[in-house]
Amino acid sequence: MSLINKETIDVFRRLWLAITPYRSRVWWALLTMLGTASTEVMFPKVLGYILDHGFNGDAKKLALWMVPTAIIAIFLFRGICTFTTSYLMTWVSTKLLNQLRAKVFDRILNVPISFYQSESSGRIINTIMFEAQQIVEMLKVSMTTLFRDSLTVMVLLAALLWRNWQLTIIALVMMPVMALLVRGVSKRLRKLNQSQLDVSNELTQVIEEATRASQVIRIFGGQKYEQERFEAKNEKLRGYAMRTTIAVASTTPLTQLAAAIAVAVVIMFAVSQAAQDSTTAGRFIEFVSLMMLLLTPLKRLADLNGPMQRGMAAAESVFALIDTLPETDSGKALPARAQGKLEFVHASFSYPGQEQEALKDINLSIAPGETIALVGMSGGGKTSLVNLVPRFYTPDSGDILLDGLSLQDISLSSLREQIAMVSQNVVLFDDTLVSNIAYGDSNPDPARVAAAVQAAHLTDVVRDLPDGLNTMIGDNGMRLSGGQRQRLAIARAIYKNAPILILDEATSALDSESERAVQAALDELMLGRTTLVIAHRLSTIERASRIAVLVDGQIVEMGTHAELLDNGGTYANLHRLQFAA
Repeated sequence: MSLINKETIDVFRRLWLAITPYRSRVWWALLTMLGTASTEVMFPKVLGYILDHGFNGDAKKLALWMVPTAIIAIFLFRGICTFTTSYLMTWVSTKLLNQLRAKVFDRILNVPISFYQSESSGRIINTIMFEAQQIVEMLKVSMTTLFRDSLTVMVLLAALLWRNWQLTIIALVMMPVMALLVRGVSKRLRKLNQSQLDVSNELTQVIEEATRASQVIRIFGGQKYEQERFEAKNEKLRGYAMRTTIAVASTTPLTQLAAAIAVAVVIMFAVSQAAQDSTTAGRFIEFVSLMMLLLTPLKRLADLNGPMQRGMAAAESVFALIDTLPETDSGKALPARAQGKLEFVHASFSYPGQEQEALKDINLSIAPGETIALVGMSGGGKTSLVNLVPRFYTPDSGDILLDGLSLQDISLSSLREQIAMVSQNVVLFDDTLVSNIAYGDSNPDPARVAAAVQAAHLTDVVRDLPDGLNTMIGDNGMRLSGGQRQRLAIARAIYKNAPILILDEATSALDSESERAVQAALDELMLGRTTLVIAHRLSTIERASRIAVLVDGQIVEMGTHAELLDNGGTYANLHRLQFAA
């Protein structure tokens, strides 16, 4: 049957490897499934024996207590086996679910930054939460159904052949018809389920954006637009769900019709055999009971096609994410704290999928402790340049050196230990204030935390919070003002105390008074550290050691604030535009 094809075998092989630590429980579950399957033939056997020996002259010889005892024993044993199977399979499947989610989460923490240019956060969330669940449900249902019901079918067929092989052969004629019906539905189900997962990803993205951009939606009156987006995706998802249901549901009545035809033919031949005294009423009832019991596992096997195809579609998505190549990290750890000398040597870079270069032949040498300000119009390459330092991206040509060593020869963890960053797009975590300041440190130093709070001018903020440093700050710090969030990000950089500092519009969200205070703290922080500063407000970088002006990915000017003003070039024009008022 089409349930068992190459893709299915590959997925189950991979899942089988994943459950290696739990295989003993799986084997016990399979053993209890066999126990459940064996009980299927017991009750018809008891029923046939009663008809043949309890309703004729032998009735007086039949011990009445044996009948209820046998029936109760059969169903007690069956109940124990069914419960054990369910418990063991749930235990294994939940362990596997945690394992799959952990693998996906670990991979998204280590994929290149460029990965997030092509993958939406909604799809990633959907993969971890929904699609991983789909795989585990497939495994749980398929193993329980496929193995238990397959064993049941084999046991029942063996009993049928032993009881009356002629009637069994007649019944088996309908089996290929049922297999062809399932095969015809499988291919369409796979396509429908893949499309359904894609739309589910899109719907998750709409929900994620609506919750993240709640203020923008309200200010710009986007409620109706977002509602229409949601309803369109939701209705599209419903459409795919209905088509999938039609495909699955149509299989059941067709297979039942085939089974009904088989039962009718068997009864006709059984009556013919009875007329020739080649069977008894008890044997006939036993045979029909076995055959009717055969219909239920066959139906479940036919219905298995739906969850199998959903699980296979989800598996393609989950395993594709797990198989995404992580960041290349072949370097070695630095033996000590870096001095901070940075050199860009003919470095050029273009983003994946774009022909135009973001940076062109950059040559720049930065001495330890020197502050280099990067200015220019938007799209000039400032952010692209600083993103090369922590190896978020790698130059297409040329090289970047730290203390004379190529960044490619330094391990990512060791390199990034030397760097602190404060961006204009502040990212905070739904945790305590102290956890955000000492982020990445499993054992925060209270003295360093206090010093970072004071240097970032957060003392008054901490004092006013209900739980001080242990106050939860909400999703991305939503319980704090914009300026407080910015200062918290600065405190995090101060706490790290790295030799290289990257400031991307670090004071953009501060009012004038806070900016002066924090700028003083940053000036103190930058002492002895190699600092790259991106700034659009030129007043914040006048005291930089040197200022590099980038236009279209190239450094067109370099010098101090005074020197560049005297040159009357691009920087002087930018300065004049900002201070024209």
